[in-house]
Amino acid sequence: MRTDTSNLALRLDGVVKEYGKAGRAVRALDGVTVGIERGSFTAVMGPSGSGKSTFLHCAAGLDRPTGGSAFIGDTELGGMNETRLTELRRKRVGFVFQAFNLIPALSVRENVELPLRLAGERLDPAWLEEILTRVGLAGRAAHRPAELSGGQQQRVAIARALITRPDVVFGDEPTGALDTMTAKEILTLLRSCVDQTGQTVVMVTHDPVAASYADTVLFLADGRIADRMEAPTADRVADRMTHLGAWA
Repeated sequence: MRTDTSNLALRLDGVVKEYGKAGRAVRALDGVTVGIERGSFTAVMGPSGSGKSTFLHCAAGLDRPTGGSAFIGDTELGGMNETRLTELRRKRVGFVFQAFNLIPALSVRENVELPLRLAGERLDPAWLEEILTRVGLAGRAAHRPAELSGGQQQRVAIARALITRPDVVFGDEPTGALDTMTAKEILTLLRSCVDQTGQTVVMVTHDPVAASYADTVLFLADGRIADRMEAPTADRVADRMTHLGAWA
């Protein structure tokens, strides 16, 4: 029986990723199959070397699987050349990294607009204002990144990720460089993007508190999905992490 994939923002089917040459290859992902629903918040956790970053890179089209298939919506990434993959990432995927990756010479507004300009898309001024308001930067549009706090810079990065109305926003340790209070503000903002506008967020993190903001936590160990947890709490996630190696 065919599985209904119409409500999936992304999926991996038997994804394998190896680095290095045959005989000495390291298998970073070992047959990962998972579907992530639209309008959900998923955290991806695991010990160092478990395959978290590789999972994100393959799911987002930043890296090609050695085997298996990766999809954004119903679009399979494997058959695309680099030009088409770049176009897909610009239009249908948003990224928020630990390092904010803003361009210092550009204003907040210009940084947020950048994905649309690179994609050759028309800017909707009303949508830009709505995004800046949503992330709490409506009065800072003309500022440069150096004039903002770390938390404000990450808000710019989130606005930039949302501006193309992407299928999925991927976060790679998005609160890793922030203090505890600022991290809480950023996680609350990501949570509100899911709850209020139906955005799909997939976040790699090592922090059980950050993971507790998600609907679902996927636990990776040795390149495989070892477990998943619905409605996570920080304590339950932390406890699961301490037993993950032994369990695997």
